[in-house]
Amino acid sequence: MTSSPKPISAIEPLPPALSSMWRLCKLGYRDQPGLMVASFLVSQLAALPDALLALWLMLLGRGVMQHRPELVQWAAAGLALSTAGTWFLRTVSTRIQRRFRDKVTIALESHVAQLQGSIATIAHQERPEYLDRLSMLRNQVFVLDHMYQSLFTTLGWILRLGVTMALLASIHPALMLLAVFAIPTVLTSSWRPAIERKAQERGAQTNRLSRHLFTIATTASPGKEVRVAGIGERLISDRRAAWERWYKPVAAARWGSAFWHALGWAVFGLAYVGAVVFVAYGLRAPASQVLLVLAAGARLSSYIGATVGEIGFLRGFWMDGSRRLAWLEDYAAKIEAAGDLPVPASLRSGIRMEHVSFQYPGTSRTVLDDVSLTLPAGAVIAIVGENGAGKTTLVKLLAKMYEPTEGSIFVDEVPLARIAASQWRGRLAGAFQDFFRFEFRATHTVGLGDVPRLDDEPAVRAAIERAGAADVIARLTSGLDTQLGPTWPGGAELSFGQWQKLALARGFMRDQPLLLILDEPTAALDAETEHALFDRYAAAAHGAGGEGRITILVSHRFSTVRMADLIVVLDGARLVEVGTHEELMAKGGQYSELYGIQAAAYR
Repeated sequence: MTSSPKPISAIEPLPPALSSMWRLCKLGYRDQPGLMVASFLVSQLAALPDALLALWLMLLGRGVMQHRPELVQWAAAGLALSTAGTWFLRTVSTRIQRRFRDKVTIALESHVAQLQGSIATIAHQERPEYLDRLSMLRNQVFVLDHMYQSLFTTLGWILRLGVTMALLASIHPALMLLAVFAIPTVLTSSWRPAIERKAQERGAQTNRLSRHLFTIATTASPGKEVRVAGIGERLISDRRAAWERWYKPVAAARWGSAFWHALGWAVFGLAYVGAVVFVAYGLRAPASQVLLVLAAGARLSSYIGATVGEIGFLRGFWMDGSRRLAWLEDYAAKIEAAGDLPVPASLRSGIRMEHVSFQYPGTSRTVLDDVSLTLPAGAVIAIVGENGAGKTTLVKLLAKMYEPTEGSIFVDEVPLARIAASQWRGRLAGAFQDFFRFEFRATHTVGLGDVPRLDDEPAVRAAIERAGAADVIARLTSGLDTQLGPTWPGGAELSFGQWQKLALARGFMRDQPLLLILDEPTAALDAETEHALFDRYAAAAHGAGGEGRITILVSHRFSTVRMADLIVVLDGARLVEVGTHEELMAKGGQYSELYGIQAAAYR
């Protein structure tokens, strides 16, 4: 028996910072190589004129003290060129970097969206710890393009520091010790953002709650219930309380780190004063050299401040964002399906589950326990059971949204784990209770169910007919060309039931799926309408020819599922009964009992 890959049960640590930044740099270079190189070179050139100002001041002072007009003229020209050159190169650098950021922003956002959309499973969209991490990445990705500018700026400040230290060393090597006394500021600047970021991440869930409450209080969809229940003030106060719970530890971390940062700067300030005294009185240096130390030392202070500040910003935000992006890349690659076997062109025997058990990652609760089941090719299968019995989880496993914790699933004896998720889902179709409202033109809202035929109007209309949604389109002012969603100009507002019918139509865009999943997709419709729809689906499944399509119905309405060829009853994560309606009724077990209770309610 072939075992399926085991899902990841513990959240992975973020990758190393430097390697993550390098990967982000390679991504930027792949997308915009010319602009990235130009941005880097011009940003470094812009650093040189500014770093040489102390040299020109020393030469100017020497020329004045020694009465050398030509030296004064050269120094003045150097000052003018440095000042103008700094302004010009900074302006050019800003323009180039802005153009580079504008272009690479789209690449970064597309990369993150593609990564999340291509991950074979959906654990990252359901596990709270993953959601916290992705929530912070989404906040950062829109400005992650600034990391390149921050990195180039940091290297520019380091270049300035190098030139300045060389000028100080030309007076006396001991002045190089100023860099040693700057180490506390570098350490605190690097350490401080990490401490603050950890405090923010620990409270990420509370911060998400705060935003969620704000969304409830300010958006249209919950507006009616908020007003009828009169919970507006409660939402505001709870949102404030959640924000305070997040902010207090963050503020405490900021104050603590600020104290140590200020202490580090005090150490450097004392060293700077000592350096000036050492050159003026210890070395009895000429006034021009004292002027160089004053100018270079003062600039060293600002350069170190800018460097450590930029490093702190780079480490605390951009580096942090690049690590989350690298984690997402690694996560997507780690759980990518092997995909070394093709999808069967048709089903001969069907789908077989052998001793399948499942626990959602990060939990110890068994949602499916040792389920062995065969779904015959060409059959209509109904899955029933009380809430929490594992019906939707079983459907997720069949759709490769998750891999079983234990056991295996076979498609005509081909291990489902070895079929690439994208290829398998290309032969799936269906609709779900928790459908999404795609607010596009009606034709695209339906056509998304089969992207290659997105604009194929006859195919879209056929899917609408199969779903019984023709009445929805008939009520739209421009038919299939109507923009859906009241938040768009001229957009039509639909009821929940109308949206559900369009979701059903979207699920029927594919003509020849191997597996059709209908996971309570008609919950908003009345029992008679649902019965008529499922009756039509069952007839279509039986008439699907030689492809062996399997249709799975998940419904709480037993009057609907009785038409199925096979009924699967789940209870408490275990498979308890399998058979036709007549067989299960004759058996007098759990299905018979539940059917009797529901039938009595309709009398």
